[in-house]
Amino acid sequence: MLETLRRPFFIIALVLMLCVVLIEIGSMMWIDVGGPSSDVANALDVDTPGYGTVYLAFLDGFVFYVTLLIGLALIIPERIQGRIQGCITLIVSFFGCLGIIVAIIIALILLIIMVTLFLAPIFGTIAYLAIFGDFDRSGAAITLGLIMTLKIAFVIFLVLAHQRFLQNKSLILLVLTSLLGNLILAFLHNLVPGILVSITDTVGAIIVAILAVIWAIILMIGAIISIVKAIR
Repeated sequence: MLETLRRPFFIIALVLMLCVVLIEIGSMMWIDVGGPSSDVANALDVDTPGYGTVYLAFLDGFVFYVTLLIGLALIIPERIQGRIQGCITLIVSFFGCLGIIVAIIIALILLIIMVTLFLAPIFGTIAYLAIFGDFDRSGAAITLGLIMTLKIAFVIFLVLAHQRFLQNKSLILLVLTSLLGNLILAFLHNLVPGILVSITDTVGAIIVAILAVIWAIILMIGAIISIVKAIR
């Protein structure tokens, strides 16, 4: 397949997914949870897409990594790539899994704080509204819309690069999971009144992170199998 791969289209697809990940990682500085971070967000005059957008980077990071491995086969001899790919994937998936689990714990703690404050009238609810009640739903929608557009463009250019990518079930399922994460966040952002969106956004972040953990485990198992085969 690599011999007939349309490289310009593939490179464009890879760059598009990199842009997706960078946008999601960069959105960390946009989160408005009050205090100093709120001052920074106001000073920068940017939107507040929420924690869910940031956590999408876990899933899309794996999409970029798997696509990058395919790209490396264009420049690295197959024998060398076959020996190191399993080891690198094992390391990436293992530490990625650990990082995602930590992120889930952080999101759970934040969710508990939000719900506890909201359900503790009068002062608790007031504190919740002051800290978490002002979620920029329109800004989050714009960010998620941009990310979704880039992902769709990624899929189009990937297919234009070579139609046989559609036969790569793991990559297709991973991309579909990434798109599902986008849809889940968009749905949760519009499910409740504005003052509760911070809670549903955090729930969405946890769901997206759980999906990412599942894929990290899948990649880890695949890497172990690849290493065992290489040893044999």
